Amino acid sequence: MPRPLGELEDAVMTRVWQWNRPVTVREVLEDLQQERSIAYTTVMTVMDNLHQKGWVRREVDGRAYRYTAVSTRAAYSAALMNEAWAQSDNPAAALVAFFGMMSQDQREALNDAIRIVQRDNPVPAPPEEAAGDKQGKGAEGSGGRER
Repeated sequence: MPRPLGELEDAVMTRVWQWNRPVTVREVLEDLQQERSIAYTTVMTVMDNLHQKGWVRREVDGRAYRYTAVSTRAAYSAALMNEAWAQSDNPAAALVAFFGMMSQDQREALNDAIRIVQRDNPVPAPPEEAAGDKQGKGAEGSGGRER
């Protein structure tokens, strides 16, 4: 489970995720400088830390590195949500509370996600149902008649 990113780590990773291509420290620096005053060495250190933590991989490009995200923002968010849920002493209550905080758009996104997961990972029928017809016939196929 990844620990949550710090504010500056998140700002850097947001750019790496959004750009979805190998990036240099200089590119990230120039974009960050539109919002705040920040030194090249600070951004370089953050990107090196992100590399050490496994968030980005890097390749040498001349005298610089190009950094690429190892996973997506969605995977990061999912891991954080899963960790928070797993730490609850009542996971069902935590889910109910979480769902209660959702907007209508978020609930629709959740329903879409459930449909996708169910489509891609169908739940197998229990053994007793799998042996018989799903319309209430017994395992012998008697159609509910006594013999």
